[in-house]
Amino acid sequence: MPKVPVEYCKSQAKFAIDPLVIDHVYPVSLGGKTIGENLALACQTCNNCKYIKTEALDPITEQNVPLFQPRQMQWSEHFSWNADFTQMVGITPTGRATIVLLKTNRLSVINMRRVLVIMGDHPPA
Repeated sequence: MPKVPVEYCKSQAKFAIDPLVIDHVYPVSLGGKTIGENLALACQTCNNCKYIKTEALDPITEQNVPLFQPRQMQWSEHFSWNADFTQMVGITPTGRATIVLLKTNRLSVINMRRVLVIMGDHPPA
């Protein structure tokens, strides 16, 4: 199985801690369509945390900002990795707000990243 990362927390499908689901980037309840441009592979925890939200509070500016949109934004423009590649770091208000709301650095994911780094399978390309 190829190293396919889910689109928010970057967990790899092959090693995902949670079940994988298809997320509507822009929620159906807000008019989003079930079309490829609006669908993203997500782990169940990220999907549950996001729910129908499209924005969240940036912990630094305390302003509501758009959540990361994997079909419209580049991951590397909003996120990077800490020195040991176990935690996502938000480098923009959108990145920081997304990390906090979706809990992308929860302990179970950090622990899996730690193991994958040792195995040479993290970070994903």
